[in-house]
Amino acid sequence: MVTRAEKKAAKKARRANESFGRKWTRRSFIGAGAVAGLAASGALVVGIAIRPGDRTDELADLVTEGAEQLVTTWVKIAPDNTVTAIIPHGEMGQGIHTALSAMLAEEMEADWDAMEIMEAPAEKEFANFELGREFFFGQSNIPNALFDTVNGLMLTAAKSMDLQITGGSTSVRFTGVGAMMTAGAAARELLLEAASKQWDVPISELRAEKSYIYHGARKAPFAEFAEVAATLKPNLRPELKKRSEYKLLGQSLPRVDIPSKVDGTAIFGIDAQVEGMKYGTVMAAPVHGQSVAKLNTSDAKSMPGVVDIFNMGDYVAVVADGYWQAKQALDYVEVEWTSAETDNVNEETIFAQYAKAIETGKKTVLHKSGNVGKAMESAASLFEAEYRVPYLAHACMEPMNATAWVRDGKCDIWAGTQNPLGTRMVTAKTLEIDPENVTVHTAFMGGGFGRRATPDYTNQAAQVAAKAGVPVKLIWSREETTQQDHYRPSVLGRFRAGLDAEGLPTSWESTFVHKMDPPEASAIFYDIPNVKAQYAESPTHVRLGPWRSVDHTQHGYFTESFIDELAVNADMDGYEFRRKLLKSKPRHLKVLDTAAKMAGWGKNLPAGQAQGISITESFMTIVAEVVTVDMSGGGPRVLHVACAADAGMAINPDGFKAQMESGIIYGLTAALYGEITIADGAVEQSNFHDYSMVRMDDAPKIDVEIISSDASIGGAGEPGTPPIAPAVANAVFKATGKRIRQLPLSRHDFGAAT
Repeated sequence: MVTRAEKKAAKKARRANESFGRKWTRRSFIGAGAVAGLAASGALVVGIAIRPGDRTDELADLVTEGAEQLVTTWVKIAPDNTVTAIIPHGEMGQGIHTALSAMLAEEMEADWDAMEIMEAPAEKEFANFELGREFFFGQSNIPNALFDTVNGLMLTAAKSMDLQITGGSTSVRFTGVGAMMTAGAAARELLLEAASKQWDVPISELRAEKSYIYHGARKAPFAEFAEVAATLKPNLRPELKKRSEYKLLGQSLPRVDIPSKVDGTAIFGIDAQVEGMKYGTVMAAPVHGQSVAKLNTSDAKSMPGVVDIFNMGDYVAVVADGYWQAKQALDYVEVEWTSAETDNVNEETIFAQYAKAIETGKKTVLHKSGNVGKAMESAASLFEAEYRVPYLAHACMEPMNATAWVRDGKCDIWAGTQNPLGTRMVTAKTLEIDPENVTVHTAFMGGGFGRRATPDYTNQAAQVAAKAGVPVKLIWSREETTQQDHYRPSVLGRFRAGLDAEGLPTSWESTFVHKMDPPEASAIFYDIPNVKAQYAESPTHVRLGPWRSVDHTQHGYFTESFIDELAVNADMDGYEFRRKLLKSKPRHLKVLDTAAKMAGWGKNLPAGQAQGISITESFMTIVAEVVTVDMSGGGPRVLHVACAADAGMAINPDGFKAQMESGIIYGLTAALYGEITIADGAVEQSNFHDYSMVRMDDAPKIDVEIISSDASIGGAGEPGTPPIAPAVANAVFKATGKRIRQLPLSRHDFGAAT
């Protein structure tokens, strides 16, 4: 008899001899949207086609213990009837473990109150291929005959790229809809089929409810049928419930991660404990591209508790008995860095470079409709404006950290990460070991916002632990976390509109630096017949990374500021001006109207106060915000934010509102204070004293109204951020007459309100 372990070893050997012909990258995979034209809408299946290719045993080996049964990829059942949802996303405060487990429980008819949650392991078989399929095919109707083939292709590609990402507001709208709900429905069908066989009754006479199967007065727990169900072939396209049939979804369910965070038992990356562990901290080259030229560690090595100090090329690491000892010793390390070509780069040279790229560089068109050139020539008038936004740091409350233990050709990593599988691969390459010898132990993240998708901090932990020969918990200081971030790009954007006699735009042209991520960030949903959006590449040495709402944050500010300027130019109210340009967009119009009504748009306000409005669409969610500011103190104080949002449906309304509030506060911090500046090639800011946050006493009152529609489910984690900066800037203009074309607002002197 061939054992599971022997079968798994044989499969591994076969895979080692296979080659995947095309070199995939995350960007090429996500960006190949042209393939979507091959398909047309329907339910998507993710992660339940475990019979083709005989993946059952391999998956079960990774996530089950004892007599637990893996019914589909994302759900297992224990003998005591505990149903466990296997969640392929990390929890960083967005409540995703709650939302996704509820989506699975809804379709499975599992008892959500008694469910357990397990984060999917960092293994290729649990790669997020649903992300790829959504990017390729969207909500298309893939023919049944091709469905399993498409799943196989997407899984192969996702495994090749080590894709296990939490980000892009994809968890609910992609994994939830495409994986958890489908897996739940498929599992329910399998359990009913197994009960039908065991009880010898028609399936039509059976029903599932709260983790039990019923036949009249007779009932039995799911666990009684799990073993048989696990041997049956799942339906790749099970029928999902109508929204009107939901029992859990659309209800405000308690967050499953909150109790442990309140009582202190929650485990974040920084809480990891390993026997024999030492502590480390690092100081990287201040300018990217520099390396250690001279190093004097004599004074630092003699300090109490210091274990060793390492020259790691482009950074220096200190290992000690405790973090404070390591940090104090690092302050006594004398290091000289090599010079770099970028040593003389500063904010002014960067934006001068951007301007040159826009004026003389090669342009790539992202969006085009109509004939912009001809429309501009025939316009009654033209209006132009230029906007600038700075680099931004992520400023996670939990600094970057990871614990690593490297020994005997193996490595364990304990960390909060937005891409566990990618972290495993990077670690393996760095240590030159087999990825299967790297184990990533995931934890809660004390903030992510895109920062923890980049595994530089985990990579350093592995490198330092390998040098030290003992387990090392590596913790970046707040200064290191601020100055060695992967920043939101700074952007220069120039906008031009051709206007008719009434001042309404008939043409729109935008030119900016940097390719958009995602490309639709610069798209215009207003009724403007002639549109062209284009960019010029202008790379700098500053390290970039995804930031909450990615490029929607810059272009939300650009577009909604420019629209407001056009309204003023036309001597029209900003709200009414937008309404005129949204006549063919009923969803957008309803969201805009709702926010305006919530805020009492147009009401009389005390002297020095004013309102600003904006509306954006990102991650399939439309959000409008009205901000009330008080300028009587000279600078902007945001008193109130009215937020209306249409994400099709809010899976957990309370959680959705919390995400809107979080996105607003995060974006408000950026609008008011956020700015990373470069001097002599290095980041100037270092901590919260010069990279300020909105504090509790500055936080506005926020009201959120959820609008339900028939649209597909949209994201929640990021769409609340893009509208806030333009809404604040537009309100400041109404209060002071000063148009803000460069963020943050703290750069500007407003004087007395008018």
